[in-house]
Amino acid sequence: MTIDPHTRVFETILVENPHPGVTRIVLNRPESRNAQNAAMLYELNDAFNAAARDDAVKVIILAARGPHFSSGHDLAVEDFVADMAPWDPVGTWCGFNCKGAEGRMGIEKEMFLGLSERWRNIPKVTIAQVQGKAVSGGLMLIWPCDLIVASEDAQFADSTASLGVAGAEFFNHPWEVGVRKAKEMLFTGDFLSAQDAHRLGMVNHVVSKDTLEAFTLDLAARITTKPSFVLKLMKEAVNAAQDAQGRVNAMSTSFALHQLSHSHNEQLFGIPIDPSGIPDKLKGKSKWSKSSGESE
Repeated sequence: MTIDPHTRVFETILVENPHPGVTRIVLNRPESRNAQNAAMLYELNDAFNAAARDDAVKVIILAARGPHFSSGHDLAVEDFVADMAPWDPVGTWCGFNCKGAEGRMGIEKEMFLGLSERWRNIPKVTIAQVQGKAVSGGLMLIWPCDLIVASEDAQFADSTASLGVAGAEFFNHPWEVGVRKAKEMLFTGDFLSAQDAHRLGMVNHVVSKDTLEAFTLDLAARITTKPSFVLKLMKEAVNAAQDAQGRVNAMSTSFALHQLSHSHNEQLFGIPIDPSGIPDKLKGKSKWSKSSGESE
């Protein structure tokens, strides 16, 4: 699906050009705490594509409207296959209508892991501008970015253990916060503060909420003074160094274990998550997960 970002009206995001050489993509579902449905993820991909193809753009900022960055994947979606139908897949694992474990793995390999990995490797500098909470799938938008600027109120969590699932699909935890903290983060589901995330090296800067947008834009503007080709080469070099540490193989293993979690829950509960971890008020609202409003 080709787009003109200057004329297209998006349903779930905004695209802005706040400074020469800078594109800002803004999550725009604040009423759902920017929960991610298929439309949001594929509109994000379209916007990333357009910015990547624009030779005038050197930096992409990923921001969000509302008090929270993203509550993660929207478990209120009635049918992911139907929700994905208008969009062209970026991968080739499986059509959207495959059945059983093949279908679920295909959807998640395409829409969750696949898109996040794709954005990580876009040859432009990307900066996540984060306020409020970023939960599970929310991390999968932040972690692919090259830099992270957080407001003082920002909090980060992976709550998948409560749902009986072995971590978010884009399993970058050990490289973001270190092995020990990654285990604690996964085992407990507790929130990590912006200050602790900065101390651990996951976040580049922590600033006040009032200055978050201006600080991030200033950082982006300073980067635009560097040659585009050099920025691309440096990004590729650092990503290659991380991959040489085993990230790609570890990501593949964790994704397989994530799928095993879903299959286990299907056998026990008839749905891909453990319903015991869902608050009573949220149960029964989704065909896919029997839940709504909380993220994977």
